[in-house]
Amino acid sequence: MIEFLSINIGNSPDITEVFGLLITWHGVFTALGIVFGTWLAVGVASSSRIKIDADTAYTLGVIVVAMGLVGARALYVLENYGDSSSIDSFVDIFRITEGGISIYGAIIGGAIGGWAYGLRAKLPSAAGADAAVFGMMVGLAIGRIGDLINGEHFAKTSDLPWAVTYSNPNSPAFFREAMHPATTYEMFGDLFILGILAFLWRLQPKSGVIFAAAFLLYAVMRFFVSFLRLDSEEPLLGLTTPQVVSVLVVIVVTPMLIFFLRRKEPEHEDDTPVERQRRNLSRAEQRRRLNRA
Repeated sequence: MIEFLSINIGNSPDITEVFGLLITWHGVFTALGIVFGTWLAVGVASSSRIKIDADTAYTLGVIVVAMGLVGARALYVLENYGDSSSIDSFVDIFRITEGGISIYGAIIGGAIGGWAYGLRAKLPSAAGADAAVFGMMVGLAIGRIGDLINGEHFAKTSDLPWAVTYSNPNSPAFFREAMHPATTYEMFGDLFILGILAFLWRLQPKSGVIFAAAFLLYAVMRFFVSFLRLDSEEPLLGLTTPQVVSVLVVIVVTPMLIFFLRRKEPEHEDDTPVERQRRNLSRAEQRRRLNRA
């Protein structure tokens, strides 16, 4: 293996300690991902197409983030309790700022929380979910920067020139062999999916289609990238936990996508006659008019 071609990361994963609370790059970029992801999702949700007022959208965003954090930590703890030096006591469960979250737990927990609140508040839940996945992909991409600096997610060795090594003693990957930056691959995958979602948004699909497409695309991307990662158990047929979850997501979300594609688009009570006419146009006609604009 030609390790001198690899990229060395010498930064400590720890930044400082404030009143006994350890601040890490993982925590900082997770927080930034939440802030920018919520900002984008609220902007899309309060747009003229979805029409959720900004205050309600921010309330929904807070619930999605809170449930996402609960889900992220819960799934990570279920996977690693007793098997990781960072999760071997009850108190360790709450040390979320030091790293240790499951991305799948975050997106599933956030989705459940968002749909539940949307249905209870009688919001256009499918359209709101479409808005939320834009923020989700941005948040995931930003958060992966912290994973790259930390080096906590081990991957298969590599002799590619962009393979990474870690030379800081505080890094979990300290002096491991050069390995694939698998979480960085995921970051680029998240941004690519975000581009596809933006394209779909321009095509004005039925509510819920963008949400389902985002989950399906992420599941497929995560399934294949996970072949490079070494930091997860293999509970079923040699597949890691994220791969098993990816398969379940595809099984659950594919019928949802078909449902959203086939159902009649619900009308908003405050739609103008022009907007109602636009909704009654065929999707092909909408695209033709959009291209002429």
